[in-house]
Amino acid sequence: MTPASTGASTIVGAVPTVPDSRMAPGGPGYRRMSLALFLAGVATFALLYSTQALLPLISGDFGVTASEASWTVAASTGGLALFVIPMSALSERFGRRTVMTASLAVAVTVALLVPFAPSLTALVALRAVQGAALAGVPASATAYLAEEVRPKALITAIGLFVAGNSVGGMSGRVITGWVAQEWGWRVALGALGLVAVGCAIAFRLLLPAPRHFAPGSLRPRVLAGTVRAHLADPLLRRLYAIGALFMTVFGGVYTVIGYRLTEAPFSLPQGVVGSVFLVYLVGTVSASAAGRLVGRLGRRGALYLGGGTTAAGLLLSLAGSLPLVLLGLVLITAGFFAGHAVASSAVSKTATHGRAQAAALYQSAYYVGSSVGSTAGAVAFHAGGWAGTVGVGLLAVAGVVGITVLGSVAAARTLARTA
Repeated sequence: MTPASTGASTIVGAVPTVPDSRMAPGGPGYRRMSLALFLAGVATFALLYSTQALLPLISGDFGVTASEASWTVAASTGGLALFVIPMSALSERFGRRTVMTASLAVAVTVALLVPFAPSLTALVALRAVQGAALAGVPASATAYLAEEVRPKALITAIGLFVAGNSVGGMSGRVITGWVAQEWGWRVALGALGLVAVGCAIAFRLLLPAPRHFAPGSLRPRVLAGTVRAHLADPLLRRLYAIGALFMTVFGGVYTVIGYRLTEAPFSLPQGVVGSVFLVYLVGTVSASAAGRLVGRLGRRGALYLGGGTTAAGLLLSLAGSLPLVLLGLVLITAGFFAGHAVASSAVSKTATHGRAQAAALYQSAYYVGSSVGSTAGAVAFHAGGWAGTVGVGLLAVAGVVGITVLGSVAAARTLARTA
């Protein structure tokens, strides 16, 4: 065989190039994958926060306070935070698609039981189980993307998954708000459960089979070693803290906003309050644009922008004018989703091994932040009104900015040592 017949790779000293078979925008399977994970994100966020817009109705039905009703949100996010690392270990052994499919199947089954909860205690318990089941989705999804998508397209792909989160959070609250206004919160949760069933079925039919997954070990010692290695990485620790603090703001604001808008001076009906969550569409746009933000501003610049936008929204929401409050929610939502997409994609790029565990630690911190924010925001609202909830959020944003500054200082010192 002559050199001419074998191609450029036969030239003396040349290294044969292996084509990258991972997915990329415009390539085979990419659209199906994007739509499948988008729908998984929709189902996850719709179910995880399904009771959030309904808290005033749940409070009235069971005769409990806002802080007590908020446990229906904190239980689901807490269950996810607690089980996300074990679920990520299962995905390392049995595959990302398998674990995500099983997680969604259990979560939607519980969703069909939730409307029949006879007491607040039973409702909280079912929500905790639902959150634990959903733990298999977020960490497995980001690990799937890190393995199956080319690096240059990773931030965009994760941004689309996060955008699905925002659509799920929005649609879940809008659907439950209007349905609950006519037929009550139980029927509203049942309707949302049926929507989630459809998303779960479509996800399983659409998601391409993984081509680059290599099964890992389920041995506890190996898992513990991987987790310790990730926690020893200063950059990953900072990203985990940033995710938790961003979610503290978001969890607190959206747990309490329904109470504020249904009370004087606004006194909005439940359906209109549910429609307020249409501002999540802003999060869809900002999450999808995360890749472009990082390209222009760098990771830390994008985080500063996300934190600053969130803080501006919190301050604006203190106004007594409904349009200004809504504009504040728009800014909070845009800043949060941009910051979350940047931080979560940075985790996937930083981790060189045990990506599911790295993503799981981020998700665990993220949802711990949600649980803390939901509870602290409700307690602060009970003690000091909306200004108390805003105060909790501003403290969390200050933490995001402070940690990002530490990252900038650490990067500058590293550069100075290598110069």
